[in-house]
Amino acid sequence: MKPKNKLQKQVEEASKTLPKITKKQIQWGYDHTIQYVGRRTDKGMITCTKCGQSFEGMGELSISLLGCECPNCQSKLIVKTTKKRTFDDSYYLNIITAHKGYQVIRTIMFSYKSKIGEPTKLSYSEVMQRWIAPDGKYYTFARLRQTMGTYCIDSWIFHTPIELRNENSNNKFCINIYDKIGNLGEVYPRQKLIPELKRAGYKKALYGQKQLDLFRTLLSDSRAETLIKAGYTKLLERIMNMGWRNIDNYWQSIKIAIRNKYKITNAVLWCDYIDMLRLFGKDLHNAKYVCPTNLKVEHDRYVIKRAKADARVEIEKQLAKEAEYRETKAKFFGLVFSDGTISIRVLESVAEIIAEGQAMHHCVAGYHSKADSLILSACIDGKRIETIEVSISQLKVIQSRGVCNKNTKHHNKIIQLVEQNISLIENRLAA
Repeated sequence: MKPKNKLQKQVEEASKTLPKITKKQIQWGYDHTIQYVGRRTDKGMITCTKCGQSFEGMGELSISLLGCECPNCQSKLIVKTTKKRTFDDSYYLNIITAHKGYQVIRTIMFSYKSKIGEPTKLSYSEVMQRWIAPDGKYYTFARLRQTMGTYCIDSWIFHTPIELRNENSNNKFCINIYDKIGNLGEVYPRQKLIPELKRAGYKKALYGQKQLDLFRTLLSDSRAETLIKAGYTKLLERIMNMGWRNIDNYWQSIKIAIRNKYKITNAVLWCDYIDMLRLFGKDLHNAKYVCPTNLKVEHDRYVIKRAKADARVEIEKQLAKEAEYRETKAKFFGLVFSDGTISIRVLESVAEIIAEGQAMHHCVAGYHSKADSLILSACIDGKRIETIEVSISQLKVIQSRGVCNKNTKHHNKIIQLVEQNISLIENRLAA
């Protein structure tokens, strides 16, 4: 794609003088991004695909509990019991740097090919650059890809130059493959920042966000800077997870909280609480409401109040939206996955979501109207454990809550299980 405006031409000229990736960065990528396989035979001998050395390993149960480390090169190995003799995979590293007044995110793909009995072959290639201007505008430079789809990530044509790409026509499903790739892999620890990003309060913490999204938000909206400098980083993370445009719903209340030096220890609970205050027409400029002494008690009180306030009428209104819900979410119905103990499934009706909220004593009952949210229920032996909200556009877990919004002992496993199966949701989305 040829540059069409002044900014695009400036970025293209700047990209020509971007320094080469250093040997130190390359070596760090080889050491920290690649997950090497430990090939285990039926007799228990493990061969490290990094250094090629073999050693007698522990039993499969011990390895699954304690992990495995090569005694020769000290690399952590993913042990696979197989007769396969060749292994290969690719991984990504993001280098955050600054050049010619732009914040640049450089994406490097590292690959390895290993055959038992032969030295491991390593290679790397810079495949993508995101150039972000001080006002938050950005452009993507990348190599050509062999497919316009989003399922195969590593389909780069390596002999093509890194040039300006048009992200809007990336694919018909509106899944930006460059955003997807840019969120993969590790981030190189040494970062070079433009002055504007430093002034905005960024100090290498990404708060669970994509680098591009966080940088653009900090550079284009001073409210993000205010949240970081006020110490409200969890609130920043929560609002960005919901979509930064939602900041308008909370900003006046946030200013009251900052003015009163109010600590928001649970950002998810606080945002839900503010939403309920708005529902009941309370004054969101009043510290009496915005800054409760006991947030959980007040939140739960309003949950009960809302449930009692005309529950029957509200439920009837919600049930009237059953057809609309089925039309927008039907493609996800029937989706179930399990790790053998925890079973997670998509709730397939407004009635099911309402029943989930009533059983779990939290406010998921109204979430069926959220166009970007997919609601799932995690169960063990048929008993509800936690309710999960997944962002369809971002393909990530927004929250997972047990009874009365408490996390259970299975909380981390539930989130991990959803993340491991997020591709199933993506496949349904693209179908």
